[in-house]
Amino acid sequence: MKISSVIFAAGVFATGVSAFAPAAPLQKPVGASCIPPSAPTTSTQLHQFAMQQAGLVNVADEYAPRGDVYAMEEWAIQYGAQKAPGVELYSADGYDYQYVANQGVGAGQTALYVPPDIVLNSAAIQAEFGNSLQQAESAVVQIDQGTQARLPLFRLMIKILSEYEKGQESPFYPWLESLPRQYFNGVSMTDACFSCLPPYAGWLASTERINYGHFAAAIREGFVPLSQETLNNEAVVKWAYNVALTRFHEVWQPERAKLIAPLADMINHGSEANCEITVDGMGGFTVTAMYDIPAGSPLTISLGDPTNPTPIFAQYGFLPQDCATIFCKAMHLDPAIQELGYDFKDLLIQTESGEIAPKVWDIFLYDILQKSDPGAAEQFYVACKTNDEGTKQQYHDNYFQYTLDALKNHVYGIMGDVENLTAKAQSFDLNTHPRVPVITAHNELVSNTFRMTASLLEQMG
Repeated sequence: MKISSVIFAAGVFATGVSAFAPAAPLQKPVGASCIPPSAPTTSTQLHQFAMQQAGLVNVADEYAPRGDVYAMEEWAIQYGAQKAPGVELYSADGYDYQYVANQGVGAGQTALYVPPDIVLNSAAIQAEFGNSLQQAESAVVQIDQGTQARLPLFRLMIKILSEYEKGQESPFYPWLESLPRQYFNGVSMTDACFSCLPPYAGWLASTERINYGHFAAAIREGFVPLSQETLNNEAVVKWAYNVALTRFHEVWQPERAKLIAPLADMINHGSEANCEITVDGMGGFTVTAMYDIPAGSPLTISLGDPTNPTPIFAQYGFLPQDCATIFCKAMHLDPAIQELGYDFKDLLIQTESGEIAPKVWDIFLYDILQKSDPGAAEQFYVACKTNDEGTKQQYHDNYFQYTLDALKNHVYGIMGDVENLTAKAQSFDLNTHPRVPVITAHNELVSNTFRMTASLLEQMG
């Protein structure tokens, strides 16, 4: 699998320290059609299953093959995970796996259930590590106050490192062994990669790598009970961060937490997702079909705003193939964007037509007015804030040619920059820069979209 899901769901969850208490008999969810639950599996039995797996997790070689994904699935099912009939793992290349409905799944039917006993829960991790974790969290916040909001991710990273250290002694070993070693997101990119990205994508991707650096520095302060060998192993520490970053689900009630559910983390992204995930009162994950899913279709969930694929690219390392819009790339107008109260998701260009969203015209005109007529800029600002479309339109009519010229300059500038960035990326050796293909795919999407936009602008005058 390339990615994990980020589904916001209400619910409470277990906060016990031990993730592997004996499983209780499962109740079939209302409206579901799951397979009958397996016999309850004791912690000892689960551990014995883990010990049967051969070898340690080889993180040092990012090209190393994944462990047995099907053995991981068996491990989860032995502990109470359930699948609807016909829901099976599928891989076209033996590396990227996803769940596919080989039989149709009806709307409202449970496609997959993961019991709380095998769910990694940042709230439970907080209780498990106690004071040592609190000290590490204080260290990371001291490095950067902005990391306060990302502490649940920090907890998951530490838990993954702790279980990795145990090797085959970890009950989570079958899951860890099945995970990918290679990632293509911002954390995994080099400075050379960043130099080949447009400013917006480069900013998002580098932000992830900077956050990883803060986490790694705090962990190496020595507060959490991890061996020096693990702490000094950059490949392992970065791998743990990437596992946490690309496979978590987030809940907001009764408190904010990030959780990872093996099996559920194998469901891929879709801009028009056909499944949703809910978390029950005990922390169990239920994947439910939102509408009828035809036989042969992959199960999909949403990883983020489908109108803006670049944040997904930066966090997960892939480019959605079905995105309908992209951000207009006007990073230089961020002050105007902030003043007008707009968001990047408002400032879009259609990927199939090149059409520009109205608020993109707003920010370019507002910037022009600020530089040429502050009084007019203030009136236009008020019109934007009060949704006075009549006044806004008057300003757009009066300054149309100026706004059009500014947009043309921006679009042609981006096209030229992206062409140069793509050429630079393509000059790299794929053996040393394996992330070039996803970078060039991103740049080509921008280039193709802006080429259509340029054509539309030329038709306007």
